[in-house]
Amino acid sequence: MTVPGRRSSTFIRLLRSGFTDPSAAARLLDTDALAAVRNDPVLLDALGATADPDLALLGLVRLAEAQPDGELPGLLDTLVSAKPLRDRLLGVLGASEALGDHLARHPRDWLGLVTYEAADLHPGLAEFEQGLAEAHDPVTLRVAYRRCLLSIAARDVCGTIDVAQTAAELADLATATLRAALRIASAAAPEDAALCRLAVIAMGKCGGNELNYVSDVDVIFVGDSAPGADEGKALQAATRLASHLMRICSETTVEGTIWPVDANLRPEGRNGPLVRTLASHLAYYQRWAKTWEFQALLKARAVAGDEALGAEYIAAISPLVWQAAERENFVPDVQKMRRRVVDNIPAAQVDRELKLGPGGLRDVEFAVQLLQLVHGRSDATLHSGTTLDALHALAAGGYVGRADAAQLHDAYRFLRAMEHRIQLYRLRRTHLVPEDESDLRRLGRSMGLRTEPVAELNKAWRRHASVVRRLHEKLFYRPLLDAVAQLTPGETRLSPRAAGQRLEALGYADPAAALRHLEALASGVTRKAAIQRTLLPVMLGWFADSADPDAGLLNFRKVSDALGKTPWYLRLLRDEGAAAENLARVLSAGRLAPDLLMRAPEAVALLGDPEGLQPRTHEALQQEVLAAVGRAENPEAAVAAARGVRRRELFRTTAADIIGSYGTEDNPAEEDHGALVDRVGGAVSDLTAATVAGALRAAVHSHYGDTLPTRFAVIGVGRFGGHELAYGSDADVLFVHEPREGVDEQEAAKAAQTVIAEMRRLLQLPTTDPPLLIDADLRPEGRSGPLVRTLASYAAYYRRWSLTWESQALLRAEPVAGDAELGARFIELIDPLRYPIEGLGEDAVREIRRLKARMESERMPRGADPTLHTKLGRGGLSDVEWTVQLIQMRHAWAEPGLRTTRTREGLAAAHAAGLIPTEEAQILDEAWVLATRVRNAVMLVRGRAGDTFPTEARELAAVGRYLGYAEGTVGEMLDDYRRITRRARAVVEELFYGG
Repeated sequence: MTVPGRRSSTFIRLLRSGFTDPSAAARLLDTDALAAVRNDPVLLDALGATADPDLALLGLVRLAEAQPDGELPGLLDTLVSAKPLRDRLLGVLGASEALGDHLARHPRDWLGLVTYEAADLHPGLAEFEQGLAEAHDPVTLRVAYRRCLLSIAARDVCGTIDVAQTAAELADLATATLRAALRIASAAAPEDAALCRLAVIAMGKCGGNELNYVSDVDVIFVGDSAPGADEGKALQAATRLASHLMRICSETTVEGTIWPVDANLRPEGRNGPLVRTLASHLAYYQRWAKTWEFQALLKARAVAGDEALGAEYIAAISPLVWQAAERENFVPDVQKMRRRVVDNIPAAQVDRELKLGPGGLRDVEFAVQLLQLVHGRSDATLHSGTTLDALHALAAGGYVGRADAAQLHDAYRFLRAMEHRIQLYRLRRTHLVPEDESDLRRLGRSMGLRTEPVAELNKAWRRHASVVRRLHEKLFYRPLLDAVAQLTPGETRLSPRAAGQRLEALGYADPAAALRHLEALASGVTRKAAIQRTLLPVMLGWFADSADPDAGLLNFRKVSDALGKTPWYLRLLRDEGAAAENLARVLSAGRLAPDLLMRAPEAVALLGDPEGLQPRTHEALQQEVLAAVGRAENPEAAVAAARGVRRRELFRTTAADIIGSYGTEDNPAEEDHGALVDRVGGAVSDLTAATVAGALRAAVHSHYGDTLPTRFAVIGVGRFGGHELAYGSDADVLFVHEPREGVDEQEAAKAAQTVIAEMRRLLQLPTTDPPLLIDADLRPEGRSGPLVRTLASYAAYYRRWSLTWESQALLRAEPVAGDAELGARFIELIDPLRYPIEGLGEDAVREIRRLKARMESERMPRGADPTLHTKLGRGGLSDVEWTVQLIQMRHAWAEPGLRTTRTREGLAAAHAAGLIPTEEAQILDEAWVLATRVRNAVMLVRGRAGDTFPTEARELAAVGRYLGYAEGTVGEMLDDYRRITRRARAVVEELFYGG
């Protein structure tokens, strides 16, 4: 932009001084109000030093123009001659549009910034009370409040006071304001004031002497009767006074509002009486209060009203606060509240949320408060409501590492300073970092970042938030290691008792054992111990987030002992970001995955590979198994090799399932539970098929060399053929053979039977691996029939004797091992049976329904809850599968999409064909997926299969965590299961029994 003559030099000078709109600034400087000082270089430099020179100049012009007659020269003279006033006034005008508006409405209030004495530099409660003393109604109280606020903001932006002092002064001003409001309310109703005693207890940031510029002021009211007054009438009078006090502060007048007074932290919240007696408060806290209420009371401070009553209240509730950590479910309750806070942040705002988002102020406050409550019961030095003072005390007592405390201290101060400056601009309650470039520029400059304010601000903010995210959980655990690791002499450490208290509070059932594990892992001066001391604070946090932290830590010690001398193990956990967290999730989620890992500890490497948890294809698995079998010297070694592959791949599958279900810090839990179930079912089925193929190859080779006298195929049925095997499922199969040319039929049959017997022997050899049982009971004639038949024999049997249930069983038949061409011909043989032309007749439909009803009444285990049995219970797997299978047998002849062995595919095809309405299909799918996940969870948690929820509390909680339920919500989980399966049963009644 080219500006001729004098204006050009002014434009450049203004631009260099930090003005973003030099043309507008030049016009403002040319106004009559600033005529006497417009060319003063000191003024221009002072404006350029503010957070927003454009805003500061505009505010100055408005203030100058609003000056009463004859007073403008005094303002301008003082402005150019007195540096303290100049810095204070322009600093406020450049940082706060709202205080600029106040000065324009009350143009003489700038005089409050002129004095520069000791009391003015650091005013206390008495000075603020004096500043509000003449306020006699809500309007004059607001004017006086803003005048006091102006002085705090001036000291803040000029650096006379730091962020902690600013917060303390704001809390003092709030205390003085509450006292003034109560005075005004009492003057308006002297008869009420005479009847009662009323104490105002500050909570939250006001109670903690760390208030923001604009924040709700949380309070609790305690009432009592004046001497000789009736208690009921006194409480009514106190309630009227308290209500009036709240309105005085909260209501909007011509001078705006001060801040909302929030009494919702009182017993029973909004549903409880506004004012209670001390006895009523204590009765509630002793009997009904929740954990979060004691956490909130940590900051309680008597601030206004009857001093003696307030002091009595604090003295009475303090012991209850410091005993809160002994309550059942204390830490889970606190963590649950923290999660709920984060979950309630709108997704679009979470990255800009300074207070509640990850790495925000609430992370620091929650961590500090939790440690205070855990250790404050035995250490009174921790009894502070102020976050930074409490953090300092925690570090001094050895409850928090000094380096961690220092980093957290710096991060908290920076984030609070950001919060202050964001709110100061318009005096609005917000914790969102602005998105607009000009707002970010003003914010950055107000924080002293002048070169590239926006870039520097974002960098510093992200750095401090990252520190908080990294440390706020580690804060609990690092001192535990110092307590056992015998590190630098002179460092204050947790005592064994304090370390045990902390572990117990964090969910460890056996703190003494946990400390022994920590000592074994982290003691000494070896490189291994040093890396463990780096890893363990984070690992312990992840373990504590599970249903069984003790098992997680014990399993970690076992794996570390097994791999401790392996150079890549600790390096993997230290350097691969996801590996350590993935391992922690896997080791603390139940017995199955850790057991698998203990027998193949090298599989830990899978957890650090981004592709390591992806399921392998059936072809790749079979190729590896058959190659391993081919290299073996004998059949026992061959099946051991196949089992080794199975063990590793089962671990891969369980680990992927656990991590997908739990989620990690960087990757949330998988939302598509159906996809999780399909991956597990497909992976376990493919792995089982490869193992069976390996056992078949070993059996043939040991007895017949390279060629069996008969062609032989294994047909998977049931869940095996449906690609729906759970971790603990048997492998249901049929065996079919066909004599090779020139081979006698009896010789061929004997060879087939020999191979089957050898396969079963090999697969049943004693082992610590999860068993793989081959079950052929679904063959023709069941257990009474021959174990293996020729294809011709199957054809003859099915042609003459086949029953409806056998045709139904064949719906999920699919070749899984052996001669592929023979398997394909078996499928051609059975297709007309399972997909009968024109569908099932009515007699066959009735037979299927009769069989299902009989199974429901006879096969349910004695004492089992039918509403929670995943397989045979109401709306469980059997209900959904039989419904889909009946539809397949009736309609698959005409609907090719129904010709599938997979339940969910069949259900989707039935819906696509218009055979099941959308809502009913969704209900059945949801129930089937949930029941399958419960069965998988039970196996993961207990290490053995089960069809119903565990009864042991910790196991039940672990199943809940796998299913996505927070700690303490197993009742909700069981209610949800019953509700979902009840709806499914209603659909089954309509489609299976009624259709």
